[in-house]
Amino acid sequence: MSDHAAGPDDAPAGRSGLRPLYLTLPMANVALYLLWMGVGSFLLPLQVARITGTNDTAALSTASTVGAVLATVGNPVFGQLSDRTRSRFGRRAPWILFCAVLGALALVMQAHAASIAMLGMSWGVVQFIMNGYQAALTAALPDRVPARRYGTFSALVGLGVPLGTIVAALVVGGVPGERFGLDGVIGGFGGRFAGENGYYLIAVVVVVAALVFVVVSPDRDARSLPRQRFSLKGFLANFWVSPKGHPDFGWAFLSRLGVMLGYMIVLTYNMYLLAEHIEIPPGELLPTQGFLMIVNAVCTVVAALVVGPLADRVGRVKPFVLTSGIAAALALVLPMVWPTEGGMLAYNVFGGLAFGVYVAVDMALITKVLPRTADAGKDMGVINIANAGPQILAPTIAGWIVAAGGYEALFPVAAAVSLVGALGVLPVRTVR
Repeated sequence: MSDHAAGPDDAPAGRSGLRPLYLTLPMANVALYLLWMGVGSFLLPLQVARITGTNDTAALSTASTVGAVLATVGNPVFGQLSDRTRSRFGRRAPWILFCAVLGALALVMQAHAASIAMLGMSWGVVQFIMNGYQAALTAALPDRVPARRYGTFSALVGLGVPLGTIVAALVVGGVPGERFGLDGVIGGFGGRFAGENGYYLIAVVVVVAALVFVVVSPDRDARSLPRQRFSLKGFLANFWVSPKGHPDFGWAFLSRLGVMLGYMIVLTYNMYLLAEHIEIPPGELLPTQGFLMIVNAVCTVVAALVVGPLADRVGRVKPFVLTSGIAAALALVLPMVWPTEGGMLAYNVFGGLAFGVYVAVDMALITKVLPRTADAGKDMGVINIANAGPQILAPTIAGWIVAAGGYEALFPVAAAVSLVGALGVLPVRTVR
C-alpha cells in the first residue's frame, strides 16, 4: 500500500463490504451533529439564559470557548490512539463505541450544570470525548472507501451537518409544525426536549448510532497490523505535520479554517443577531431561529447530494470549493442590505446552497492530501482542528466585531473570511 493516503481504488471496506457504509456513516454523523447543533445552538444558549437570567453573550462565549479548546485537543489525540489500536473489531470501532457511551454520560451531567463555570467545563468534557468519536468516525473514509467514491462519500458525511441541524431544530428547538404545513405531526413535539430532556434524547441517539455503525458495518480485524512501541516523545512528535514536507495538507488545513471561521462568525451569535439586529419578538425567537436553520439545512442537503456524485464524475474538487466560497460571500451580503426576517431567509437559502457545495467536496479534498495511510486517524484529527479552531476564535472575533461595528458588521467580515478561505485551495497541487 502506498505511504500516502491518496485512497487506492481497492481500499478495503471492512468485513461487511462498502454497501452498509452508505447508510451507517451518514447516520453516525447525523447523530454527532445533532449533538453539536442541538446543544451548541439551542440547549447551551437556553441554559446560559436560565443560569444568568439574561441573554448573556459573554457567558455564552465563555462556555463555548472552553468546550472548543478541549475539542481541539481531543480530535488528534483520539485519532492517533485509534491509529495504534489493534483489536479483532478493528482500529476505529472500539473508540467510536467507547466515546459514544462516555459522551452520553457526560451529556447527562451537563444537563444539571448550575453555574457558567460548571457548564463550560462539562461542555468541554463532552466536546473532548465526542471529538474522539468524530476522529475515529472520519478516519473510516480514508480507511475503507475507494478514491473513485470520495465525492459521493464526502457528500454523505457532509449531510451530518444539515440533517443534524434539521433534527435539532424540530426536536430540540421545538419549531412549530405549521411552519411546514405539518401542524399536528410535529407541532409541540419539540417543546418537550428544550431542557434536560433534550440532553437525554441526544445521549440516547448517539449511543444507538454508534452501535448501529459498529454492528452493521464492522471493520476489519486489526490484530495483524504492524505494532509500534509506545513512546510519549514519539506520540507527541507525531502530531506535527510539516507544512514544508506536506504543503498540500497545510493549504487544505488553512482553506478549511477560513471557510469554517467565516461560517462560525455568524452562527455563533445567530440567536442574539435575530433578537437584537432583526428584532424578532422574544416569544418567536426560538421557533424563528429553528425555522431558518431548517431552511438552510434543506438547501445544504440538496446541494450536497447533487454536487458529491458530480465531483466524482468530473474528477475535480477545486472549482466546487471556489464556487462555494464566492456564493457564501455573496449570500452574506443579503442580510446586511436587507436586515429583516425576509433578508435572513434569503441568506439561509443561498448560504445553505453554498455550504452544501462545500461539504460535498471538503472531505474528498482532505482525504486526497493526507500524508500517510498509517496515520489517517491522527491526520484527520489534526485537520479537524480547522473545524474546532473556529469555534474557539469565532466567539471572541464576533464579540470584537459587534463591539466595534454592531451586529450588521458581522456579515461583511464573515464574507471576506469565507472568500479568503476558499481561495486557499488554489495552491493545492495534487488535487484538481
